[in-house]
Amino acid sequence: MSMRTSRSPVAKPIILLSSALISATIAHAAFAAESQASTVATKSPIKHVVVIFQENVSFDHYFATYPKAANLTGEPRFRNSGLATPSVNGLNDVMHAFNPNSVAPFRLSRAQNYTCDQDHDYTPEQEANNGGQMNKYVETVGVGSAGCIDYGLGKGLVMGYYDGNTVTALWNLAQHFAMSDNSYNTTYGPSTPGVLNLISGQAGGVDTAHTRGNLAGAVIEHSVIGDPDPFYDDCGNPAQEVALTGKNVGDLLSAANITWGWFQGGFAPSSRNADGTAVCNTTTPNLGGVSNKAYSAHHQPFQYYLSTSNPHHLPPTSVAMIGHGDQANHQYDLADFYNALKAHNLPAVSYLKATKSQDGHAGYSSPLDEQVFLATVLNALQKAPEWGSTAVIINWDDSDGWYDHVMPPLVNPSTTSADALTGSGSCGSGTPLGGIQGRCGYGPRLPLLVVSPFSKVSFVDHSVTDQSSILRFIEDNWNLGRIGGGSFDEVAGALDNMFDFGHKPHLGVVLLSPVTGLVNATGAADSE
Repeated sequence: MSMRTSRSPVAKPIILLSSALISATIAHAAFAAESQASTVATKSPIKHVVVIFQENVSFDHYFATYPKAANLTGEPRFRNSGLATPSVNGLNDVMHAFNPNSVAPFRLSRAQNYTCDQDHDYTPEQEANNGGQMNKYVETVGVGSAGCIDYGLGKGLVMGYYDGNTVTALWNLAQHFAMSDNSYNTTYGPSTPGVLNLISGQAGGVDTAHTRGNLAGAVIEHSVIGDPDPFYDDCGNPAQEVALTGKNVGDLLSAANITWGWFQGGFAPSSRNADGTAVCNTTTPNLGGVSNKAYSAHHQPFQYYLSTSNPHHLPPTSVAMIGHGDQANHQYDLADFYNALKAHNLPAVSYLKATKSQDGHAGYSSPLDEQVFLATVLNALQKAPEWGSTAVIINWDDSDGWYDHVMPPLVNPSTTSADALTGSGSCGSGTPLGGIQGRCGYGPRLPLLVVSPFSKVSFVDHSVTDQSSILRFIEDNWNLGRIGGGSFDEVAGALDNMFDFGHKPHLGVVLLSPVTGLVNATGAADSE
């Protein structure tokens, strides 16, 4: 990587503090962080929220036939837990036989876990839904065999789905905890709008004074619809970078003195340039033996905002300061999460982002890579004493374009040249939230799971939610108020129906095999 001495007007000299320079007073206060997180007033018994935000999955792509798996020879057999299993709005026999698309939905085997990445841009996704007919997936978002793994299916691959013999861990989590079959991408489009909506309910408010490069296809009328990198990040691509104005949940949490952090694989620099700017060239292998760059800048939402950014990827000054406002400014490497958990310094709110090799994104990761990450994180959390007051929320950033048969509810119109849901230049009609265009939503249906001692057991929530519902849950639990400025948190459905706070209904821990996704053990959980 070449030296970049003028990354941004807010770039600051690198100051790496030694532990000897950290005052005993600050260290003592930080070591009390877990006690603080456990005693801060909350609306619910939940004192710790861990959001695991994965990549590129529609609901049908993972749960189309839940809880009925093919159980073919050579694949891990999925068995119902013995608990009553409610039905989901999936692909029944009628949907298979009379599907309106040019290719019918079909099962992908466990051996087909690596696939092409499908088209999941803002406009093509709207065109695929075709005003509610849901019949143009192959033609608009299907990707052919140009240098990727399509198993000879060409654009028809977009209609493929997995069952519990491949996404075994997730089906087992659904059996023992709570899931939704009516949750949506807040807007149409790829990763960046999804991750911004997660933390702010807002992909609008592009700061035109802090952009770089050609923003064609990335921004429409000051709203992010593509995947530009964050302006306040040394490891972004200056060919297309943007900053955002306004607030995010990190601002709200910091103002309320609530500990929090975003933890992402590959965030720790692989090296530094002579001027101290970060280089992010760490690679990690997937299960197929392919090494991928670990860090993706446009998967890191807080770097788009000056107030919550850590442009030079500075480390926390100590494990005790993780979750607090030191030089890392709440932005960390994934290893810092495990260090904090081991030290019983788990922040009140943690967002986890896997390395690219384990984030489940088609094209360079797979459901089996993703399963290793999910099982590893959940097993570690369930073995910790903080588990008794923790809720893990598992969600995805976008659908990757994979087929889903449910037309999303139209809660926010948009009439830009990039819209095409209800006609050329049109996504419904009327005035959008905050008067902000370029946020046609809701977008495609996505999986959503809540794993917690307080989650309902083997429960399927049918109420309408979206990515900003996670934001709303955090806002409400810690009495933070709303973001404002046209954020989707104003209209987001609540996650409360997935919990039972009257008592602890759950049987305890459910430890999963990272390799097979099968349940290794169940038992009583430790408590704080």
